[in-house]
Amino acid sequence: MGLEKGLLLIEAFGVSNAPMTLSQAAEITGHSKASTRRLLLTLVKLGYARCDGRMFSLEPRTLRLVHAYVHSTPLTKVAQPILEFTSERARESASLAVLDSQFVVFVARSTRRRSLSFGLGIGARLPAYCSATGRVLMSSLSDVEITYRLGRMARPALTPHTKTEPEAILEDIRWIRKYGFSVNDQELELGLRSIAVPIRNGSGELVAAISLSVTTSRMSLDDMVNKLLPELEVARRTFESQLS
Repeated sequence: MGLEKGLLLIEAFGVSNAPMTLSQAAEITGHSKASTRRLLLTLVKLGYARCDGRMFSLEPRTLRLVHAYVHSTPLTKVAQPILEFTSERARESASLAVLDSQFVVFVARSTRRRSLSFGLGIGARLPAYCSATGRVLMSSLSDVEITYRLGRMARPALTPHTKTEPEAILEDIRWIRKYGFSVNDQELELGLRSIAVPIRNGSGELVAAISLSVTTSRMSLDDMVNKLLPELEVARRTFESQLS
C-alpha cells in the first residue's frame, strides 16, 4: 500500500505540471494530508523530491525510473534505430507509444529538425480517445471494454474536429481494425495530422503503436496516407521481426 501511494504521488507531479504544496498533493492523490506528508518526506529523504518552504518538487533522481523502464523493455531496446530510419526516410517525426489507462505514453521518439516541436519527449502523454496512437492501441480491446473505458474518460473537444461521442470513436476504432491503420486530422491540435499503425509481438499481442506526424501546411490527408503509410508498414515489419 505504501509503495502504491508513493508511486501515485510521483505521478501527481505530472498532473500538476508544477511544484505542489502538501494540500495540492493530497487533493490530487485523494490521500489524507498526514499520509501525504509522510510520503513526501520519504521521497525527500530518498532523493526523489525536494522541499523549498511549502513547495515540493521532484528531483532528477526520478529519471532513474524512466531509465529502468526504457532499458529493461525489449520494445524500447529495438525502437530507436527503427524510428531514426523511419524519420529519415519520411522526413517527419516518428514516435512509439504504449497504452497506459486513459492515455498513451511515448516511450521512444525521433524528431526531424525541421519538423514538429510540440514537446512530446519520452514519457509525454496524450489522451487515448483522440490520438492516432491511442485509437490504434484501443483497437485490441473488445467493444464492451472500449465503451466502458470511454465512459470513464473525460473527453473534451480539444479542437472543433475532435470526436468526443463514444459511438463515433468506436466506429473509428472498428475502421482501424479493418484497415490496419489510424489517421488523425486535427482532433488533437489544430494544424496537426498523424498516422499510426499497430506493433505486435511474437504472440500476436498488440504491444505498441508507431506514428508519424505532420503539419497541415506540409501535407494533405490523402498525401499523408499515400506517402507515410508505406514507411510505417516497413517500420512495423522491422519491429515485429525483432520482437518475434
